[in-house]
Amino acid sequence: MDSKLLARIGAVIFIAIAITMTAIEMSRAPEPPRAAPAAVADTSATDPLLIELRRCQSIGAAGASDSDCLRAWAENRRRFLAPGARPAARIAEDASAQEN
Repeated sequence: MDSKLLARIGAVIFIAIAITMTAIEMSRAPEPPRAAPAAVADTSATDPLLIELRRCQSIGAAGASDSDCLRAWAENRRRFLAPGARPAARIAEDASAQEN
């Protein structure tokens, strides 16, 4: 066979596969959005730092000059970068695993 013919056959096969995969993906029903983990939702209402960080996020660029926002970001960095810092949900899971 001629190499041009093989290249054309390969291109047609590639395009056919791409069209088939696109049709399959488009025929799927969209997945429902995932719910937020319960542990994060519980702490979000009571954690004053998280409330302040959300307020700073909502004021946009003005947060860069707001002293309360600067303090909140510094505290968030301190918590995040602290040695052994772990999410509260994982700490609770580890504690319950050790009790059993």
